[in-house]
Amino acid sequence: MKFSLLQSQRAKVLTALFRDYEGPAFAIRMWDGWQWTPMPGAGPACTIAIETPKALAALAAEPNEITMGEAFIHRELEIEGDIFALFPVAEYLLNRPRSRKQQLVETLVRTVAGAGRWFKHGLRHSMARDRSSISYHYDQPVEFFRPWLGESLVYSCAYFRSANDSLDLAQVQKLAMICRKLRLQPGERFLDIGCGWGSLVLYAAGSCRARALGITLSKEQAKVAKHRIEEAGLSGSCAVELRDYRHCGNLGDSFDKIASVGMYEHVGLKNLSRYFSIAHGLLKPGGVLLNHGIARAPGSAVRQDSFIDRYVFPDGKLVTLTQAIQAAESAGLEVRDVENLREHYDLTLRRWLNGLQQNAGKVLAYVPEQTYRIWILYLAGSAAAFSRGDIAVYQVLLSRPDRGKSRLPLVREDWYSTPPAAQAGGN
Repeated sequence: MKFSLLQSQRAKVLTALFRDYEGPAFAIRMWDGWQWTPMPGAGPACTIAIETPKALAALAAEPNEITMGEAFIHRELEIEGDIFALFPVAEYLLNRPRSRKQQLVETLVRTVAGAGRWFKHGLRHSMARDRSSISYHYDQPVEFFRPWLGESLVYSCAYFRSANDSLDLAQVQKLAMICRKLRLQPGERFLDIGCGWGSLVLYAAGSCRARALGITLSKEQAKVAKHRIEEAGLSGSCAVELRDYRHCGNLGDSFDKIASVGMYEHVGLKNLSRYFSIAHGLLKPGGVLLNHGIARAPGSAVRQDSFIDRYVFPDGKLVTLTQAIQAAESAGLEVRDVENLREHYDLTLRRWLNGLQQNAGKVLAYVPEQTYRIWILYLAGSAAAFSRGDIAVYQVLLSRPDRGKSRLPLVREDWYSTPPAAQAGGN
């Protein structure tokens, strides 16, 4: 009798909670085996298995990205079926009105968490704190990334000429497209700001015969990139340094072309103008910069309790495309082209997610299960955000005019008429 009453109470609470939900069908299963669905007769796309009362509270009482994400990474909440069907449910819960009391509590929690990070790592986007944030995300063993990033070892949006392209092919196509947009020529000096494990500088030196330098804040990435350069036999024309972009003054205005791929997201709105000013100063007059990075849609919600900020990219706040372009133009750079690759990143992330799940045994030999589950949720959630249009990734081509001359051709046909290099050039 008591159990039947409990079931009835649960059903009433969940029915009221999801009264206005209009997304894909789903089911909820409690830790005692009791199951409920808001759409009887419809086959659920996923089942949300709630393993503890704490996880139920994370969904129903005061849900936010962090409480729900923590329930998943600690195995208090499991997803059976299509993980992407979870996100409409999560969005519905997150967008429900909050009471004034809930808002005050959440603000207090954010303030305390922010103060703790300040005491431990310093001011947001100080050099020391940026080093800490980059290290947190990127200084995992390369053996964790390699099974799902693929042979290219490129950790940024790929370029798909067809949705059926393999990940490795799409990543080589992206490297080739960047170099074609820059019109990188043999012998030109090329800088990659935030070079990752060195894939783009290897391509620039190996396939375009440029003199390439990459910089990164990640010790692990720098170590791996240097090893890859030696293996490829490109030490004479290619190098990677552990260097902050704010410490490039001694390099002078000596670069013909610059690329920054997936890096400016770490800069922060207040530092954007400085970031582009430094890039402008590093370019020769007539030089070209390609900035490839994620921006949020102007109308998308900016959540304070961000799972990604807490567990994936500390301090990685996204700006809008308008804010990025305004900062670039204020630094004296001229916009020459803008391309939105939003659908390409959705495809890329789904490839990564599939690779991570298929290679779980390999990656779990190098990282704890909680880290693995953080990345599962991060990759799936990011793909869903790109699919919804909350965020997009843009390639913005910028030039430093030489007394009004851009030194660029009138048309862009060569970007698409030239096939990508057949070989990855050591990528």
